[in-house]
Amino acid sequence: MNERILRVLEFNKVAEQLTNHAATSLGKDLATKLKPSTDINEVVALQNETDEAVQILRLNVAIPLGGIFDIRGSVKRSVIGGILNSGECLDIANTIYGGRQVKDFIEKLEDDLPILKKQVEGITPLRDLERKIKSCIDDHGYMMDSASEKLRAIRSSIRTYESRVRDKLDNYTKTKSNMLSDAIITIRNDRYVLPVKQEYRGAIGGIVHDQSASGQTLFMEPKTVVDLNNQLQEATLKEKQEIERILKELSDEIANNEDVLLNNVAILASIDFIFSRAKLAQEMKAAMPQMNDSGRIKMQQARHPLISMDEVVANDIEIGSDYTAIVITGPNTGGKTVTLKMIGLCTLMAQSGLQIPAFDGCELAVFDDVFADIGDEQSIEQNLSTFSSHMTNIVDILKHVNARTLVLFDELGAGTDPQEGAALAMAILDEVVSRNARVIATTHYPELKAYGYNRSNVINASVEFDVETLQPTYRLLIGIPGRSNAFDISRRLGLDEQIIDHAKSHIGVDSKNVENMIASLEQSQIQAEKDYEEAHRVLLESEQLRSEMENEWSKLEQQRESIYKKAEEKAEKALQKAREEAEAIVNEIRNMKTNAELKEHEWIEAKKMLEEARPNLGKKEKNSEQTSNNSQQELHPGDEIKLLTVNQNGTVLEKISEKEYLVQVGIMKVKAKRKDLQKVGKKKQQIEKPLATIKGSNYHVKTELDLRGERYENALHQLEKYIDDAILAGYSKVSIIHGKGTGALRKGVQEFVKKHPNIAKQRAGTAGEGGSGVTVIEFQ
Repeated sequence: MNERILRVLEFNKVAEQLTNHAATSLGKDLATKLKPSTDINEVVALQNETDEAVQILRLNVAIPLGGIFDIRGSVKRSVIGGILNSGECLDIANTIYGGRQVKDFIEKLEDDLPILKKQVEGITPLRDLERKIKSCIDDHGYMMDSASEKLRAIRSSIRTYESRVRDKLDNYTKTKSNMLSDAIITIRNDRYVLPVKQEYRGAIGGIVHDQSASGQTLFMEPKTVVDLNNQLQEATLKEKQEIERILKELSDEIANNEDVLLNNVAILASIDFIFSRAKLAQEMKAAMPQMNDSGRIKMQQARHPLISMDEVVANDIEIGSDYTAIVITGPNTGGKTVTLKMIGLCTLMAQSGLQIPAFDGCELAVFDDVFADIGDEQSIEQNLSTFSSHMTNIVDILKHVNARTLVLFDELGAGTDPQEGAALAMAILDEVVSRNARVIATTHYPELKAYGYNRSNVINASVEFDVETLQPTYRLLIGIPGRSNAFDISRRLGLDEQIIDHAKSHIGVDSKNVENMIASLEQSQIQAEKDYEEAHRVLLESEQLRSEMENEWSKLEQQRESIYKKAEEKAEKALQKAREEAEAIVNEIRNMKTNAELKEHEWIEAKKMLEEARPNLGKKEKNSEQTSNNSQQELHPGDEIKLLTVNQNGTVLEKISEKEYLVQVGIMKVKAKRKDLQKVGKKKQQIEKPLATIKGSNYHVKTELDLRGERYENALHQLEKYIDDAILAGYSKVSIIHGKGTGALRKGVQEFVKKHPNIAKQRAGTAGEGGSGVTVIEFQ
């Protein structure tokens, strides 16, 4: 892609916007080098990268790209033996940490992000190198005393020497202040000195390191501190040597990890670049285009990327399927050039991996070249030199045009005689179309209005003009050539109708017919668009109604299936229950027959029970409320009941569980569920049961509860149980150990204690009781 087309279509301005969205210098560097690709596989990969980042931004989460630096120069310098300074080492440690943060962030996302997750797999954490640097250098780039034992000792001696020097010099400022210009201690040539008045030079004695501009003050190092200053300088030199040794050691370690560090930086740069493209897409309200290599462009409501969304007019563009050329005609300042640039710029953006400002479902082609002849030719000062420059450019374009190129001509053939210019324009268009290139051209020439009707691969288009307001609407009308509005505009401006009619008489019949045809086409287009919008609205409403009906029908089908299933389950349970009860009755009869001779009335009663032990399906209880209330009543041994499944009265013998009882019905003992029993009378005799008592002994309850290390919910659960046990044990005061930590558990304990009705007061523990890590509570 040639540099001229990028400049003409203002692609560099899009790159500048992209640079502003990069979070690191690495990403900004890649953004400034943004270039369109001509490989469709690469373009599709770039678009998929951008789309994954857009998915993440839709979650309203920010990727942690802070603290990442361009460390490539520092790493390469360490490889050739250079010693990095503490700031460079700290940048490398921060970049290692930042890379790990990015890796963790993307890996923890649950969305399907194969490209980004594959990229961060290549980031190596390098925790040991980061830890080693951070153990030597603090966050401000200062070498810490803990970097080595030797450095700690040297700095300790430096502080001692400094203290001794200052003590001696302080004595001068107190006892000989009259000899000093100012009672202060200052530094010259890295040595502590005093500002001595010129006349007292001999009285103080020592080495002069500097003097004031007037010469009245000498900065002197007294003899008494010369040795101490020498020792201080030696210690300072040792400190510098030790720091340099430590930095050399760190630099060697960095050099050993050159490949990993540079690989991490490359991945982080790529990720920042991807997210800057996503942020730009979000700002433009852009959509991901589907890419093809067949020269097909189809965009709905596409906008120029560099015009504010409050001002830009969106248009539909389609080329490459039914036709390969569009000829746009219309008035000056109608927006033809903006439309031309918008198509070219969106194409370049898509081939660079950027999403385009259009509706979802847009489609763009990957071209080997995009050519444009666009210039400021919209003035009456056009002359031969202008025509020559444009023709030179067109000649160069025609040398490279093929089926994989997009050509944009603005005011094709302008700047010369209208008839010759129109003839040249048609010949140039014919040549480009014959090579199967995609071409979009704008023109003023009326001869080209009929051009599209005589060519199978060419279609006319125009930019709409509102005669009522005398303003262009900037709406592109595909299929309709632009018509002259001179007469209508003149009439609106008040030109006499007689003059307008006289002017019309000078126009040929063919021109009139063409203008009338165009006017008719415009009316038909506007009406067709209105009809389409109404039909589309009706279609959407119909589809919505159909969808709602299908959903309701689906719900009814599900409800019917559910009712059938429940009925079958109920019937199966009833039948199973009846079988079990019948089997129990038969077994009882068999046992009775074996053990003793039955009496006639017993046989009759058993037979009746057997006949009535069948399920009663499909019939509701006559008094469901009474049954519900009855099932809540507690039954006791001796209570008279009715066994609803056999419609027989009996007596409760024993409570087996909360939902099951052993009952005597006639001569049989039957296990029955509580819901099948209806209480009909009080129990005949009271069976006394011992009352449960709670011991007050505290032998098993401690006077303190340790919640340290417990999870918040589990800790509060333990606390609630412990307070109950402590109250039962009769304690008046207990201690809750929750530790200091973040304070969350302490706050939770205190809030719980505050709301407990049996706790009189609470307080933090004293120093001997554990301080703020313990809460002491007293019971009422």
